[in-house]
Amino acid sequence: MHNPKRLLSLLVISLLFGQFSAHASSTNILPPPKKLSEHVYAWIGPLPGPSKDNNGYRMNLVFVVGSKAVAVLDTGYTEAMAEEMLAHIGKITDVPVKYAINTNSQPHRFMGNPAFRRAKVEIIAHAKTAERMDASGGNFASGIERILELKEGSVTIPQAPDRILNEKDNTETTLDLGGISIILKNIGPAHTPAQLVVHIPADNMVYSGDALYGERIPAILPVSNTQSWLAAFDQLKSFGDATFIPGHGQPGPLKSFDFSTRQYLALLLNHMNKMVGEGIDVQDAINNLDQSPFSKLENFKELSGRNASWAYLEREAASFE
Repeated sequence: MHNPKRLLSLLVISLLFGQFSAHASSTNILPPPKKLSEHVYAWIGPLPGPSKDNNGYRMNLVFVVGSKAVAVLDTGYTEAMAEEMLAHIGKITDVPVKYAINTNSQPHRFMGNPAFRRAKVEIIAHAKTAERMDASGGNFASGIERILELKEGSVTIPQAPDRILNEKDNTETTLDLGGISIILKNIGPAHTPAQLVVHIPADNMVYSGDALYGERIPAILPVSNTQSWLAAFDQLKSFGDATFIPGHGQPGPLKSFDFSTRQYLALLLNHMNKMVGEGIDVQDAINNLDQSPFSKLENFKELSGRNASWAYLEREAASFE
């Protein structure tokens, strides 16, 4: 005869183990971060696009540790990813996370904000970034639910950032982390309408975010601007021999991103300016564009056609200004 108390105990243990297993399987998104310099750590993500298999982890994420505060540079694609970021940081340092900077308005840069807000971290973004976050947050949340096959309505739309940097803040915004400072600078429209880069002078490092792509071609969006993106690339030359951490790809000197970022953008800009100027229609302009020198870069098949289309429409619109 079965013992009712024993059966109840086994049921409780089973339920508890099931909850633990479900939690464990859902919190295995990020590997341990890599230490890049004395104060800088990063997750250097894989290059394919977001999927259920990678849980949306396909970008670089960074944090900087001072003696009094930690600054996180971009908060990830989901709250679960952001919670893992906080857990990893807690294993490395007891210094509290005080700042989270959203360097642009792509979902993998800010959709983890709610987890950081619960941790009482101050969230900082540029005004143009905050504007797009507000306008597109709902669409981004729905997209994440679809891509990751999550329940509808399960992804929280982030609130507005706590501190919004305006155009007058384009020069520099300095955050003191204790013994080390980081400097935020908007280098203008690029991949999105505003791009913050973060300079860590003490370590001679710059987190460029999506101003730089390594080992893969850039993604041109409806909100991108290839002309000002090239100007943003030129602004990065002012950091000299710094090591740059791109939004995607391995860190390196600025010259290591010349082919995958500057030359690719220049090809699109120059070709589409010429096509628009000659009155060539969009499909013929795309067909006449030879992107084959970049075909070995990751994401080429997925993005090259779309990139050409958006670049044409951008230059066509600019011709009417």
